[in-house]
Amino acid sequence: MMKKLWGWLAAALGGISRPAYDWPGMDIPLPAERLLHLVGSIHMGTRDMSPLPASLMTLLRDARALVVEADITVGAPLTNQEPVMTPLAERLPPDPLATLRRLCAEYGLDEGALASLPAWHIALMLQARQAEELGLRAAYGIDYQLIQAAREMNIPIIELEGPDEQLDLLRQLPDQGNALLLDTLSHWHTNARLLQTMISWWVHRGPADIAKAFPSTFSGELYQYLMTERNRRWRTALQELPSGVYVVAVGALHLYGDQNLPSLLRQ
Repeated sequence: MMKKLWGWLAAALGGISRPAYDWPGMDIPLPAERLLHLVGSIHMGTRDMSPLPASLMTLLRDARALVVEADITVGAPLTNQEPVMTPLAERLPPDPLATLRRLCAEYGLDEGALASLPAWHIALMLQARQAEELGLRAAYGIDYQLIQAAREMNIPIIELEGPDEQLDLLRQLPDQGNALLLDTLSHWHTNARLLQTMISWWVHRGPADIAKAFPSTFSGELYQYLMTERNRRWRTALQELPSGVYVVAVGALHLYGDQNLPSLLRQ
């Protein structure tokens, strides 16, 4: 099997076109006999997204390791945070505040409880609730399923960040992540459509044209912090991997847009 994979790697380096998968993914060959199978993950999924494609499981079985953003089966706790004393009315403009109150009423969220949380935490809770309303569950997320499968196969798991580092990234957002909350509220319906699009890639299968699927929703500064800078750090980490074949599962958003991970790796 390894001989077959290295033969394919040589062909890829020679310019032969890459194979198209029936899930959002692509192959990136690197020098020193390394091959990355990038997988555009969704962190929550529907029951129809399980089990994962047999061909993806074959790639994982033959991989030296599975690389993920973080082992989401061991999440960092979001409790024990200092309560925020500034009222929501002072943190949000009138229109986003009205949207937040409408969503609290629609999804049965306690506005008073949310008011004591930093903005980034409110944004995460809203996004998770939206995904749940669309029928998504963490147990059917692509990276979650890959992690479970890797453990069953005794495949090593490498984290690019880890839950604690991801939590620190959120805590370090300027203004307690107010920009993330504003983007979540402003692009609420757009984000719902994006989730449905990504679900369709895994349920109905077929090569995904990621570049055409996503409009930009993040503000420039937020995109730089949450996407571009992380892609650059991940590129460095992936370029330091020893020789071998790796399945690399990162959020699908990281595979498109300016300074996306595949383009950085190809440079």
